[in-house]
Amino acid sequence: MIKKTLLLFVALLATTQLAQAQFGKVLDKAKKTVESAKEGGLSTDEIGSGLKEALNQGVGEAADFLSAKDGYYKSAYKILLPEEAQKVVTKLKVVPGFSNVEADLTERMNRAAEDAAVKAKPIFIEAIKKMTFQDAMNILTGNPDAATRYLQSSTYTNLYASFKPIIQTALDKVNAREYWKSAVTAYNKLPLVTKTNPELDDHVTKMALVGMFGLVEKKEKDIRSNVSLRNTDLLRRVFAKQDKK
Repeated sequence: MIKKTLLLFVALLATTQLAQAQFGKVLDKAKKTVESAKEGGLSTDEIGSGLKEALNQGVGEAADFLSAKDGYYKSAYKILLPEEAQKVVTKLKVVPGFSNVEADLTERMNRAAEDAAVKAKPIFIEAIKKMTFQDAMNILTGNPDAATRYLQSSTYTNLYASFKPIIQTALDKVNAREYWKSAVTAYNKLPLVTKTNPELDDHVTKMALVGMFGLVEKKEKDIRSNVSLRNTDLLRRVFAKQDKK
């Protein structure tokens, strides 16, 4: 009986020591996280606030730029006709009334995207507000495009849903969808062609978002690499942590 009790006591002691060791590891990890967060005198709140400030600045500048006249149309983010549409416009150049179809449609598509880009800023800002401290740390010490990828994963669906009806309305405002329908109808009447009808509004919406995230990514890389763009004390202190990694 005494032997069994002794064995039970030894087993219980070993189990307790193991649990204490595991708990100790958890505490050490938590301590290191807090110490890391406070490196350079930064609190966890300051790190989160600093990164959110940088993101708000970047997405604000991107949305303002692309929503201005010629933001898409005369920039590196210009939206071109879908590849499938190229064969349509090539054939239609010899059809009366459609000799300038590509240039006309391209301008109308980009004007529609510029109208829709106004909606991007509040959607981005809402996603930034919901960021956790761990999200912020992952972004701060992550890849040069970590913030852009975070925003893309958390906002794309909402942005698409917000952009598309505005783009449809904007395309209709400049008669682009009707113009495209007429162009496709004329093309489909030509002999020896494969009938086509690519969705213009879906294409413009997707390409508008490609441009939006492309510019957000550029803004992110700029603030990560260009110290002069960190125009507040908090931004300078927070991104100094990134510079040391």
